[in-house]
Amino acid sequence: MQNQAAKKKIVILDAYTTNPGDLSWEALETCGELTVHDRTPPEKILERAGDAEIVLTNKARLTADIIERLPKLKLVCLMSTGTNAVDLKACEARGIPVSNVPEYSTASVSELVAAYLLDWSREVSVHFRSVREGEWSRSTDFCYTHTPQRELNGRIMGLVGFGAIGQAVAAMALGLGLRVRVYTPNPHNKPLLGQVHVDMDKLVRTSDFISLHCPLSPETRHLVNEAFIARMKPGAILINTGRGELLDDAVVAEALRSGRLSGAYLDVLTPEPPPADHPLLSAPNCHITPHLGWATREARQRLVDDLLANVNAYLKGDPRNVVNQP
Repeated sequence: MQNQAAKKKIVILDAYTTNPGDLSWEALETCGELTVHDRTPPEKILERAGDAEIVLTNKARLTADIIERLPKLKLVCLMSTGTNAVDLKACEARGIPVSNVPEYSTASVSELVAAYLLDWSREVSVHFRSVREGEWSRSTDFCYTHTPQRELNGRIMGLVGFGAIGQAVAAMALGLGLRVRVYTPNPHNKPLLGQVHVDMDKLVRTSDFISLHCPLSPETRHLVNEAFIARMKPGAILINTGRGELLDDAVVAEALRSGRLSGAYLDVLTPEPPPADHPLLSAPNCHITPHLGWATREARQRLVDDLLANVNAYLKGDPRNVVNQP
C-alpha cells in the first residue's frame, strides 16, 4: 500500500488560510507526492491539478467544466465543512467521492459568538484602551464608562439552525443566563440542553439576539430580507457566522442605518474579501470580523488531521465523510 500510495499525486490548491506556517503537512506527504500551493487563481487550477489523483481545496472552485478536464481525478477533499466550492453532481457522475471535514470548528465558532455577545454587553476593549491612554489616571471619579454596560442574563437568544455549532452556541448562551429559542426544520431527536423549540415567526418576533447557524441553500439564500427584518423585535441584534448569502446585504445595511436593527455582528460577507464599497462595511453599529471564526490553531489542526484521515480512508478503499453519495 505504501509503495502504491507514494505514486499518487496530491495537490492542495489553497493551503494558506488553513496553514499559514504554524502547522505541518508532513503527515500528508506520506500518502503520496504532495504539492502545496498557498493560493490558486481560477485560471491556474487546470494547470496545477491536471495530473493529480487527489485534490484538496477550500475556496478554489472546482466547476463541472474543470472537473471534466481533470481525467486523473479520483478524490476531492474539501478543506471545509461547506461544499459550495465543488460541483458535487459533476463529481458524482464520474464516480469521484467528495469528502468534507464536519464539526472541526464547532468550539471555535461558538466561542466567537460568545465574544460577540460579550462585546455587545460590556465592550471591554474600549475601556482597556482608555485606561492605557491614561484616562483613568486623569479621572476625578473611581469609575467611568464609555459605552452602555448591559447584562445578558434573562435576554432571549434565537438560533436559526441547530446542528453541532447551533447546539454549542445554545449551551454557551444558556451558561451566560440567556433564554434560548430554536428554529430547526427537524426538531426531533435533537439533544435537550434547555432550549425551547419554536416556529420561525415566534423566534424572529421575540428574540433579542438572532444567530444564524443554518446551511446555505436556495431556500435560505437571503433569509434575512425585508420581511424578516420587519418582523424582528425593534432594536434586536443580528449575528451571522454561517454564510454571507444568508443576508440581503443592502436590506441589512438600511435596517442598521434606520435603527430598526441596533447592531449586527458578522463573520461572513458576500463576496469574500468584500469590495471597499460593500454596503455593510460603512453601516453603523455593524461589527465585522474577517471570516476568522474557524481559524483558531486548534480548529485548524483538527482540520488537517481530518484531511489526513479522509485521504487515508480513500487509499484503503473506504472513503469517509463523503457528501455526494446518491
